[in-house]
Amino acid sequence: MGRLLSYQDNSTKNILTIIEAIIQGIIQGVTEFLPISSSGHLSVYQHFTGIGGEDSLLFTVVLHLGTLLAIFIMFSKTIWDIIKEFFRTIGDIFKGKNIVQDMNDARRMLFMVIVATIPLAGAYFLRGVVKAITTDDDIIIEGICFLITGFLIYLAFFKDKVRKEVSKINLFDALIIGLTQLIAVFPGISRSGSTTAVGTLRGLKKETVISFSFILGIPAIIAAAASEFLSTSADNLSIDIPTLATGFLVSLLFGIISIGMIRWLMKRDKYIVFAYYMFLVGIVTISLGICEKIM
Repeated sequence: MGRLLSYQDNSTKNILTIIEAIIQGIIQGVTEFLPISSSGHLSVYQHFTGIGGEDSLLFTVVLHLGTLLAIFIMFSKTIWDIIKEFFRTIGDIFKGKNIVQDMNDARRMLFMVIVATIPLAGAYFLRGVVKAITTDDDIIIEGICFLITGFLIYLAFFKDKVRKEVSKINLFDALIIGLTQLIAVFPGISRSGSTTAVGTLRGLKKETVISFSFILGIPAIIAAAASEFLSTSADNLSIDIPTLATGFLVSLLFGIISIGMIRWLMKRDKYIVFAYYMFLVGIVTISLGICEKIM
């Protein structure tokens, strides 16, 4: 395929094309929700195509926003219930009511998302390490992280267990899943894969763990997009609006398709197939990384 990225002769600016926008939009939309790590796949893709610079950072932000909208579309009812419950909770606080007594499912989900999001603050202290991994010339670490994701999925879905409804989620469940989400900032460790796997290991019902994992992804995706946006410099940008719009729409479309696929696979107990995929991708990535070092 050759090098997809073209360079200006008189500048260090990187120019992203419409074709690249479509390719990266597909990668982001598919891998953000399928448990195969969007950051890991994008990191490996950019490693072999040489894509980088300020344009790449801004474009990644736009791709994240596309997948964020996909979550709002696919979980609109649950999200709307949580938003309404948030304002009811505020009202109950001012009325002096006990906000934790006899909680409905929406309020419990709201509280659990808040608790699970708290550990994500630790990503601030890991940003230097994560940036070093994603911008270096080595993909071996990404390969190891792929294997970790595969192991978590295999461990969680190898054996079926009793499942808990939303009403049975407790603070410890939320905290453990939140800590897992923090580890998923490393490229190659899937956020959706690791959180659904750990939620399953904690005994959550399939429908519950899917909803919780993807809704929990809202603050995670916003945080990732904000971090990448703040890392960009307007002086070095050369990307145009049509390219940004293409990436956004493609990531949105494939994000919706991916969420639908996850639901289908979970219902039919086929989710473990992603464990085998991650084992394969991890081994291939590590092998390629070793070959690059030797050669």
